Amino acid sequence: MTKFVESSFVKNMRDVTRESYLRYWDERNGGNVSYRLTAEEVKDFEDVADVKRTYELGFDASALAGYYYLVTGTGCHFRNVYGNPERDLGLVKISEDGKSYDIVWGFEAGGRPTSEFPSHLMSHIERLKVNPEQRVVFHCHPTNLIALSFTQELSERHLSRLLWKMQAESIVVFPEGVGVIPYMTPGTNEIGEATATKMADYQAVLWPHHGLFASGISLDDTYGLVEVLEKAAMIFSQIGVQGGNIKQAITDKQLQEIADYFHVTPHEGFLN
Repeated sequence: MTKFVESSFVKNMRDVTRESYLRYWDERNGGNVSYRLTAEEVKDFEDVADVKRTYELGFDASALAGYYYLVTGTGCHFRNVYGNPERDLGLVKISEDGKSYDIVWGFEAGGRPTSEFPSHLMSHIERLKVNPEQRVVFHCHPTNLIALSFTQELSERHLSRLLWKMQAESIVVFPEGVGVIPYMTPGTNEIGEATATKMADYQAVLWPHHGLFASGISLDDTYGLVEVLEKAAMIFSQIGVQGGNIKQAITDKQLQEIADYFHVTPHEGFLN
């Protein structure tokens, strides 16, 4: 048997958090990631057994009873996760009644999951209903996407269309568009509930003036979604730097043709 720190799950989390930090998406202790694992996937690791500490969740997570989550720690800096995974990451198990969780690996300095953990779990519950294969929720602070929230109408249709039209691959990667919630205080159950409601329809939800919540099948899949969203927002920013005078653009008809070719369905009502 091997130690959990040597697993592919921890390796992927170390890589993704480092890359996100290097892109300036997760400054200081900003950003957090959670990755759902099954009992079968963790049963053979020799150091995943004893319960270290137990904490209350503060909401009903019974839909996730028995699941394990590899999650970043509260107050941890993404730039440190790669070198200190056993300190800045933890594996937790949701209790059978969904009211608490046990830390069964990691957080060796006495840490616990990110303060956004309830928001993550609420989104996991909703994405499980949409696609049981989706296992990741990723929160980060992509610079150009946040900038859009200051200058653009906070309308899902408007922002989705804007991002789709910046590059041909956008509508293929997120055909449902982008969800948007009002500005809310982070770390609260209220923002978690609002985000989860949007996650029923969108894989990515913008938190205005703050960041993004994204979901996906794997860490690579979810990270790739954020890359495409942020690249589209970056292109829009560059258009502004070049004077903002758009002389030609992808039309709605062309967006529909792209969607048809790649067998994806754009969000109803978002194309003219």
